[in-house]
Amino acid sequence: MATRVSDGGAAADGHRRAQQGLTRLLTRDMRGLRRLIIPSRLQASVPDWILAVRALVDQYGSASSSLAADYYEAERVAAAVTGRFTVPLLDPPPDEQVDNSLRWATKDIWERDPEDPATTDAQREPLEVRLDQAEKKAEAVTQKLVADQGRGTVQEAVRRDRQATAWARAAALGACAFCKLLATRGAVYKQDTANFRSHDGCHCGVVPVFKGQRFELSDHAREWERLYREFAAPHSGDQLRRFRQALADHGHLPAL
Repeated sequence: MATRVSDGGAAADGHRRAQQGLTRLLTRDMRGLRRLIIPSRLQASVPDWILAVRALVDQYGSASSSLAADYYEAERVAAAVTGRFTVPLLDPPPDEQVDNSLRWATKDIWERDPEDPATTDAQREPLEVRLDQAEKKAEAVTQKLVADQGRGTVQEAVRRDRQATAWARAAALGACAFCKLLATRGAVYKQDTANFRSHDGCHCGVVPVFKGQRFELSDHAREWERLYREFAAPHSGDQLRRFRQALADHGHLPAL
């Protein structure tokens, strides 16, 4: 008899909470690095800050990958599949990817001519405001880089493990409409599926499905699926907006 696995199962929820706990620690340490950016010496201090953040991403990315490997191994045992398998830990993201993400996060801190039509309102704010905004963006992009390493570890394990058949997306109750929509698709993602689609601040997880298991949507994901079918699916080109509105109208507000 096939065993049941769900995006709302205790193991998936527990793993997502563990990854969120890691994010909180990452954010704490990111804020501690703010002191490295010296407003009077931006050109000299920002590169040092980028190097320090890069080290944090490596550290927390490895921890995220290890958490994901432990989760995958526990799910494999719970599925009672046969054969040995070692979860491959993902390498950290390339330095260039991290650096580009951080440069994007800090792009508005540099002085610009306020009379230049190309200067945005954000770039006209006082430096302290621009630095605060850059800090928030940097926290979001590093969270994604770290969380993607954990998610990618589960995905890669599914690709390589002969006993794995697919993976599903697990979205939290407070997830955005985009994540909730993808979560309603269930275990349609196979070994050769493209990489996990995420955004800054995304806390969705990856649920592995093994031979002999039957994937079932959680109650909340089934409700999201119903709302999509009823209010959004018939409207080609406008589904996501209509789905977001339906979620809001029925008390499933996306995270801000």
